[in-house]
Amino acid sequence: MNKTKEYIKEVIAEGKNVTWPTQKQTIYFTISVLAVSAIVAYYLGFLDFIFGQGLKLLLTR
Repeated sequence: MNKTKEYIKEVIAEGKNVTWPTQKQTIYFTISVLAVSAIVAYYLGFLDFIFGQGLKLLLTR
């Protein structure tokens, strides 16, 4: 039980040393993640469409 209390105290002490991002940085990073995710989704969707059409073409011959 004593080890658990010590661990929790250390976690709280380390949590106080964390440098949290500002609200402006958080918004910027969130928008960046959403934009990159959308770009990757469109890219993968495009590749899926192309490969699907190619496979359909091969199977109908």
